[in-house]
Amino acid sequence: MGMARTRLVAGNWKMHGSRAANQALLDALLSGLAGSRNVECAVCVPYPYLEQVAGRLAGTPLAWGAQNVSEHAQGAYTGEVSATMLLEFGCRYAIVGHSERRQLYGESDERVAAKFAAARKAGLTPILCVGETLEERDAGRTEHVVARQLDAVLGKSEFGAAVLAYEPVWAIGTGRTATPEQAQAVHAVLRKKVGNETRILYGGSVKPQNAAAIFGMPDVDGGLIGGASLVAADFLAICQAG
Repeated sequence: MGMARTRLVAGNWKMHGSRAANQALLDALLSGLAGSRNVECAVCVPYPYLEQVAGRLAGTPLAWGAQNVSEHAQGAYTGEVSATMLLEFGCRYAIVGHSERRQLYGESDERVAAKFAAARKAGLTPILCVGETLEERDAGRTEHVVARQLDAVLGKSEFGAAVLAYEPVWAIGTGRTATPEQAQAVHAVLRKKVGNETRILYGGSVKPQNAAAIFGMPDVDGGLIGGASLVAADFLAICQAG
């Protein structure tokens, strides 16, 4: 089962980077990834750096994407960026519904579903994030929350070749990680809804030290990596884990 799905390790740079730092990081990743097999790696970068990243990564095995996308195709939406604009910069992926977007910027399940649909329609591959807070986990509501977030999207779109990412909010940037078994339990619930073809990533303080154990779970098909994706040696070790 697990073997049929190519593992995906996607870095989420969040709001980090500079031209010089990006250049050094990408150079290090490309030299380290030479000859890596059976894993696809990608970086999701801030909008202003898409041109730099596309120029450096074109023709290499490293894919790239954005961290967000508008639900609108075009129009009077100051500050927004459409899926077709992202495609012009060679993006394959767009992260949709990251917990920081949901929590800090008030994105509702419905809005996330609209963004997912817009990305898919344009030909991008969305990476849809779902996950529960510590309060929700402690109340025993984990499965309910992730099912609600996913069902909002499934109500609007076929999931198709999109990617799903389970990111327990309590494990993002906190150093706390779900155990491999906790991750697998939620991934198994999600698997029933999206089927065997869909890649389901785990995100939430993945490090070189824990990546192999997490990726070894039958329904974990890779990772969405935050802080560690900014450190070339760490990101490469995670890409090559297991």
